[in-house]
Amino acid sequence: MKDDYRTGVMSVLACQLIWGFCPIYWQALEPIPSWIIILYRIVTMFIFSYIAARFRYSREEIWGPLRDRKVRTRYFTSGLILTINWSIYIWAMTSEHVIQAAIGYYIEPLVICAVGIIVFKEKLTKYNMTAMAFALVAIIIILMHFRQLPGVALGLAGTWAVYTAIKKTAKQPAIISLVYETMIYAVIAAFAIFYIEGRGIGAASMGIPGKYALMFLSGLVTLVPVALFSVAAPKVSLFIIGLAQYISPTITLLLGIFLFKEPIDIVQIIAFVIIWTGLCFFTYGEFVRHGRKQ
Repeated sequence: MKDDYRTGVMSVLACQLIWGFCPIYWQALEPIPSWIIILYRIVTMFIFSYIAARFRYSREEIWGPLRDRKVRTRYFTSGLILTINWSIYIWAMTSEHVIQAAIGYYIEPLVICAVGIIVFKEKLTKYNMTAMAFALVAIIIILMHFRQLPGVALGLAGTWAVYTAIKKTAKQPAIISLVYETMIYAVIAAFAIFYIEGRGIGAASMGIPGKYALMFLSGLVTLVPVALFSVAAPKVSLFIIGLAQYISPTITLLLGIFLFKEPIDIVQIIAFVIIWTGLCFFTYGEFVRHGRKQ
């Protein structure tokens, strides 16, 4: 049990570090449009997932569980949520919304905690309540300042919280579940790629062979952290997952400000400070709770 817990913690930390630095890779693909990147990402994700699965499992072990309709429904649903999350993320990374994506990933741990409380009846503490209240205040400030919902932030946080809840009940090995989650959408994306490339409006016709070749690694760049996350989800609580998930937005925020030179105003800084304050309460509460268990 302790080994499983340690594996889960190390996996979730590793995936957060990779996710944090991923914006560098996605911005390196410009000027390829985000919707084309998304199509290639889905297809290459399935290919890399299946290759990795075949190194460890037989064809029967991979495809056999899909005879169960409940398995198909669960993984095809989680795959749809994952695809939506990917789409929002890549669009944000390639359209100068890196900082707003960071806001979403700061809110995300608290949304995951809320899902854990509502769906899995995990215990609500005063620290969790305080952290969620701070996050709500930050969202209201952003809403009043920009006079619109922070769509990227809320979309990323909401879709990943739902995906995390579904993965919490997953019984298939991590790599096989990724095959299930991408297979149908990879077929659709492959047809779309053949169509746009055949008409000369895809990435291959843009005259940037180096970046076109680099795009074929998008599946691998995606697979590694998602696989690590899938390993971690059944082994640790949603609170631990939420706790680790503000590592990547911190890295992303710093990249957005200092590397990509995105503008950030005083209201956004105030919102970040409020969220960080809430996360401090959240972190302290988790240390207290786990200290009592030991």
